[in-house]
Amino acid sequence: MCGIVGYIGFREAYPILINGLKRLEYRGYDSAGIAVMNGTTNIYKHKGKVAELEETTRTKNIHGTIGMGHTRWATHGVPNDINAHPHSSQHAIFTVIHNGIIENYAKLKEKLEARGYKFVSDTDTEVLANLIEYIYIKGEVSAEIAVRLALAKVVGAYGIVIMCQNEPEQLIAARKGSPLVIGIGNNEYFVASDATPIVEYTNSVIYLNNDNIAVIKRNELTLKTIENLQVTPTVHKLTMDIDAIEKNGFEHFMLKEIFEQPRSINDTFRGRISPLLDEIRLGGLMDILPKIDQAKRIIIIACGTSWHAGLVGEYLIEEFARIPVEVEYGSEFRYRNPIINKDDIIIAISQSGETADTLAAISLAKSKGATVLGICNVVGSSIPRETHAGVYTHAGPEIGVASTKAFTAQVTVLTMFAFMMGHRKKLISNQQYKQLITDLVAIPQKIEHILEMHQEYKRIAELYKDATNFLYLGRGYLFPVALEGALKLKEISYIHAEGYPAAEMKHGPIALIDNKMPVVVIATRDKSYEKICSNIQEVKARKGIVIAIVTEGDTVIKQMADHVLEVPATNEAIAPLTTVVPLQLLSYYIAVMRGCNVDQPRNLAKSVTVE
Repeated sequence: MCGIVGYIGFREAYPILINGLKRLEYRGYDSAGIAVMNGTTNIYKHKGKVAELEETTRTKNIHGTIGMGHTRWATHGVPNDINAHPHSSQHAIFTVIHNGIIENYAKLKEKLEARGYKFVSDTDTEVLANLIEYIYIKGEVSAEIAVRLALAKVVGAYGIVIMCQNEPEQLIAARKGSPLVIGIGNNEYFVASDATPIVEYTNSVIYLNNDNIAVIKRNELTLKTIENLQVTPTVHKLTMDIDAIEKNGFEHFMLKEIFEQPRSINDTFRGRISPLLDEIRLGGLMDILPKIDQAKRIIIIACGTSWHAGLVGEYLIEEFARIPVEVEYGSEFRYRNPIINKDDIIIAISQSGETADTLAAISLAKSKGATVLGICNVVGSSIPRETHAGVYTHAGPEIGVASTKAFTAQVTVLTMFAFMMGHRKKLISNQQYKQLITDLVAIPQKIEHILEMHQEYKRIAELYKDATNFLYLGRGYLFPVALEGALKLKEISYIHAEGYPAAEMKHGPIALIDNKMPVVVIATRDKSYEKICSNIQEVKARKGIVIAIVTEGDTVIKQMADHVLEVPATNEAIAPLTTVVPLQLLSYYIAVMRGCNVDQPRNLAKSVTVE
């Protein structure tokens, strides 16, 4: 969701802010704005892209060494210039940027209106700015105290940065539920919603915890809780490389990240698989393996693409470790009074580590006494801090909103987990274990081979870029891949697509099939091969167009399908890692040919940090 960047120090703030906002565009947004303080607070904001804001400010007063910027994804109020951040309080004493939702804003607004406050926007953020100002004036307190007292009255989530016109030599930042990171320089500090805007300036950062408030001056940082208790900050070192957040010659971040998957998968199992390929060791789980050994049930919680990875994980864990698995949407889990037992293992999956619904589900599971594990890509994010143990995926920064390399990295972790647990429970022999590991280690090279064929995906994309509907079919391990393929097409090309278990086609979707309906069938050679061949025949009997993902050398489906895309043969349990790549490429090329903004699809955000 919304992007935040702030600066206080000795440099001109504007270049840092505007470049930081460009770095944050991947998060998804509909408007952008900056505020720079230099005697007065100058605010410029604009519906639309950061480039439009940059153009607007070319002739404006943008000088100053303290400031903040924001990209907004609309929640309260339509996208327009007025609702864009930053927001000022009525008497222009406070300027606020905010990521999150103030749930009780209407009640607070009503009370402030009764005290003479008037509002110009439809946002909950303006309510917060005015609440802080009201307490500041009425209570005759410092800006820091006014912020603390205001936040004590707030219900909801926030990552906020605040400037006070009367106390111009500081920024105040606070976090509850919505991430904030503070970068430490020499007599300068940076604030951001994630590390991407600040990695080129510093590699020393502090991740704010919930209910933390930071008072930031040019050469001093004070960290407290809302209750005014002093907090000793923990400084982390960023390992992110600036090249990782550049396109490096690719037209889009999404295409770059698709092509990075051989490396990201290798990085995810590197150091976790023994040189002899006979052992998997997930170091982040070693202390709690005895609990996992005794688990009667595993619940996987995730949203979006991570949910699809979790579904692959269900098939794998039940197959190899014989532990019952349920896969839950984080957005539904806590609202249906779920049954959670103390001996349950909860696995929370999130690329960003900041998904609000997944974090809320973690909190619920912990309150019931369950053991919670995290699978996450972003070091220092909330999920690794809130869970009992976990595994990082090491996919590297993922800038494209549509997740690609994060999905395959998550599936890689779940695959290793399933194999490791099956071996620990003596359900997999030493010989089978070594063969499974050998097959997994071969995956990066097989994906390299698939990527070499990318021109073929472009050719098929050209044929079907104007289709209005797609159907994706798969069976077994490949059903979640069908779901993920359909999601990718929807996300970036705006073509309606649905993923189904192939056998379920007869229970409804078959009514849609005609000579204008492309049907993508994931049909590699596995134990369901003959069944999937029958499903293809059913589509063809109704004049459907079949695009089949098949195992190299397949001649049977080649005679049936309109198009075949070959992938190298592999163990069927690992096939999701290879078969998803053609679907990513097909979606990418279709979206590009339709003129869509691939890296920043409309209405979507990279990390959903509000409910």
